[in-house]
Amino acid sequence: MTRPLHVYLAGPMTGIAEFNFPAFDAAAEALRDRGHVVFNPAENDRDKHGFDPTGMTGHEDLTGILDRRKALGDDLAWICAEADVVAPLPGWQWSTGARAEVAVARALNILAVSARGLIAGEVTL
Repeated sequence: MTRPLHVYLAGPMTGIAEFNFPAFDAAAEALRDRGHVVFNPAENDRDKHGFDPTGMTGHEDLTGILDRRKALGDDLAWICAEADVVAPLPGWQWSTGARAEVAVARALNILAVSARGLIAGEVTL
């Protein structure tokens, strides 16, 4: 049996309702349904950092609510240690965090492929 693909989800959060957690959660579920191991930063922010953006506009100042240094540190550490692929969600190119995550992946020769393509089975590795 082969090892399941370890996928890191990257994408925009700031400026999107509920910090785009619904899109991250839907993509994570779809990728897991395809048998992949997924790091979903929205889940990590909820589970490890206690951040719940339900009802938020995505424009709130998160100072005192979420330590973005710790959150991004978790994300980048998982990419460095575990990721086989980074799968950006639509709009990732306008997110400073997602661009940093993709840049780290590229620096480590980790593929970055569209989350949509991976979910649809259009991208195989």
